[in-house]
Amino acid sequence: MPLNSIYLDHAATTPLLPEALAAMEEGWRIWANPSSPHAAGRAARAALEDARARVKKALAWDGEVIFTSGASEALEIATKKVSPGKHNRNITSAVEHEAVLRLTPDAVRLAVDANGLASISGLEQALKEEGPALLAVQQVNSETGVMQDLASLAALAKSSNALMLVDAAQGAGKLPLPEADMIAVSAHKFGGPVGIGALLVRSYGLLHPGGGQERGYRAGTEPMPLVLGMAAALEAGNAWLKRASGLRESLENQLLEIGAEIVAPGSPRSPTIAAYRMPGKSSAAQLIRFDGAGIAVSAGSACSSGSLKASHVLTAMGYAHPGEVIRVSIGRETTEAEIARFVEVWKEIRG
Repeated sequence: MPLNSIYLDHAATTPLLPEALAAMEEGWRIWANPSSPHAAGRAARAALEDARARVKKALAWDGEVIFTSGASEALEIATKKVSPGKHNRNITSAVEHEAVLRLTPDAVRLAVDANGLASISGLEQALKEEGPALLAVQQVNSETGVMQDLASLAALAKSSNALMLVDAAQGAGKLPLPEADMIAVSAHKFGGPVGIGALLVRSYGLLHPGGGQERGYRAGTEPMPLVLGMAAALEAGNAWLKRASGLRESLENQLLEIGAEIVAPGSPRSPTIAAYRMPGKSSAAQLIRFDGAGIAVSAGSACSSGSLKASHVLTAMGYAHPGEVIRVSIGRETTEAEIARFVEVWKEIRG
């Protein structure tokens, strides 16, 4: 990436923090297999368990932590390995990440309103059906930044003895974790390395074992450098979020003055992710122009923005112009000067 590039695509991935890189370098020196019974293996196991405890402390999580390759694998474990008898059907919102939608093809999809919020009445109705359910809902939508009313959804789920799974890939490390039975997190969304994440589970008893490592709930030797990098990234904290919120507010005030449209302005939204419409200009054309000006943005989730299909999130919201929307996501390194330059280029593209 050119040194003068402006990176406003932190929802796709975040730059690796120096603290995480230093921890990974330490991890490369802990080369033994944590499952080996000899002294070197026991030392590696001790380092692994110390990192697990650090992750739990940084996230204020008092349940269990199963390290995975990222949020997608965590979601797969949570949806496919629930203990027999604890669930036989799935409920999700219509705006979940595609990883969840692929894993739950037969799920009840809760409708959302124009602000992207899942239907409470729809959940009430879905929970009346027979059989234990698993409710899977995002904490923060990766395309719009909309934050679901997880407290209300969780209360309904609990009253019906349904399990609650939260995809917190865009919230963990930034926002407080919600109350849930299981939570999926991904390190590269908060300054950690790519290739490591975790399934936070209230109790191992919720899952059926199916692997040789991670207490038997996941196969594969634990990647020590990545685990240590994840722990260090979480410990770096989120004090920068207040500044990010101010930057987003400033950006939106300026964009509204020049004819932009904010997606879901009436919803609670993450301080780091938002979607904006430029009337009359296609998302693809905008991305090309911004990229040419040295500014990285996206047209939605990084897992689907390379395709030409319409955003399922904006479609579910009934949004009239999904093909004219881009996503801007702010990180801890974003500056006022970069926001000013983005607005300047927006004006040039808008004409």
